[in-house]
Amino acid sequence: MNSEAVLMRIYIGEFDKYEGKPLYKKIVEVLKENKIAGATVLRGILGFGKSSVIHAASILDLSEDLPIVIEVIDSEEKIEKVIPIIEKYVKNGLITLEKVKVIKYTAKGE
Repeated sequence: MNSEAVLMRIYIGEFDKYEGKPLYKKIVEVLKENKIAGATVLRGILGFGKSSVIHAASILDLSEDLPIVIEVIDSEEKIEKVIPIIEKYVKNGLITLEKVKVIKYTAKGE
């Protein structure tokens, strides 16, 4: 499988919520409901954004609103369709897109 796809990255904070639930969980649920090929949530150990506030993991405090990155890869058509839905939930953050080449995409047992 060698095909063109789009990588969407959604940058939010670990403390961002939607109806009391972590925002990253809500976003992944929305992606799954929209039959997106897959998503991965990554937790950063250090970062800052538009507010210029540095968020870091420290030994004394297990969490300081650490950066969360949600990576999503699918066809351009499917990503473009889901962007307006995701934008409704991301009040503070960043969403980026870039073209990628998919080399292999399989599931267990294939």
